[in-house]
Amino acid sequence: MIRQDHKRAFVRRITVLAAFVAVLWIVQVFNWITGYALNPAFGLIPRHVSGLDGVVFMPLLHGSFAHLVANTPPLFVMGGLLVATATRALVAVNAVVIGLGGGLVWLFGGFAIHIGASGLVFGWFGFLVARGLVDRSPVTLLAALLVGFLYGSILWGVLPGRTGVSWEAHLFGAIAGVAAAFLVRTQVHAPRLGGVDQE
Repeated sequence: MIRQDHKRAFVRRITVLAAFVAVLWIVQVFNWITGYALNPAFGLIPRHVSGLDGVVFMPLLHGSFAHLVANTPPLFVMGGLLVATATRALVAVNAVVIGLGGGLVWLFGGFAIHIGASGLVFGWFGFLVARGLVDRSPVTLLAALLVGFLYGSILWGVLPGRTGVSWEAHLFGAIAGVAAAFLVRTQVHAPRLGGVDQE
């Protein structure tokens, strides 16, 4: 019965992840139709009160279909690992990644309209890797190794240099993800190999 409950919960979380990615695509289509009018209206603008709501809305907005296409696979892969290994902590982890990461971009980012879900991607990357080292269960370590193997090269994205790329969102997203691994680690649940999941 416990395992059936966990299967249903996992399916619900995967459904929410798929719905979130679908929303990104719906927003992108609407944004494109309107000539990307949403970006200046809801993007994050550092140190401007009018751009503060971008802390929340920045992950929903993209500058092109290519931008969203680049973010979609890691959102599914890292999001899938999150929903498989971090159950009740999902809301807390995402609150730290979005709130702290976006807040740091607002405080210290270069003057531009910052948009895109890549800050969220880097936040999930930072969380999964750091949580593997913090928790050190076989499951979380395996998730950390898998993410590191598949996406370790994205760390170059935290360095400045590419025009039109918010390296600040990448850097502060990763920092926020690492912080989340420490701040909410007691709420993170990942079943240890050979044990019974009693959540």
